[in-house]
Amino acid sequence: MILNTTHYFSELQVRPDDLDMFRHVHSSRYMDYVLAARYEQMARCYGCSMEYFLEQGLAWVIRKTTLEFKRPLLLGDAMQVETWIHGLDSHTAEIQFRILRKHDGKTACEGNFIYALLQMDTGKAIRIPEWVIERYSLPEES
Repeated sequence: MILNTTHYFSELQVRPDDLDMFRHVHSSRYMDYVLAARYEQMARCYGCSMEYFLEQGLAWVIRKTTLEFKRPLLLGDAMQVETWIHGLDSHTAEIQFRILRKHDGKTACEGNFIYALLQMDTGKAIRIPEWVIERYSLPEES
C-alpha cells in the first residue's frame, strides 16, 4: 500500500476568545485549530470519522507535538489549516500541518503531531489495525 500523503485544507477564523493579552492568538489555540481541522478532515477526506473510531472502542491521542510559530494571527483573520499524513508505522501516525493566513498565504505556524491509537476500555496504546492503515493509504495501481 502507498501512504496517502494528500494535503487537505480546512478553513477557520480567529475568534475573540482565541486572543492573549497581546491581542494575537494564544499559542495553545494553534493546537486547537489543528485538532478541529483533523476532526473535520477525518470524516470528509478519509471517510473515517472520530465517532467511527469511538464506536470501535478506539481513540487517537497526541503522544508528541511540535509547533513552530512564524508570524501572528490576529482577531478576525481567516486561516487555512493544511494537514497531511507524513508517516505511519505499527504504533504511531505522524501528521504534519501548516496554518496559513488567508489574506496573504503566509505561514503562521507549522509543525507535527505524533498520534497513538488507544483501546478505550484499557487506556493502552495498541498496534494500528490493518483496516486503519488501509483507510490512510491509496490503492495500488495494477
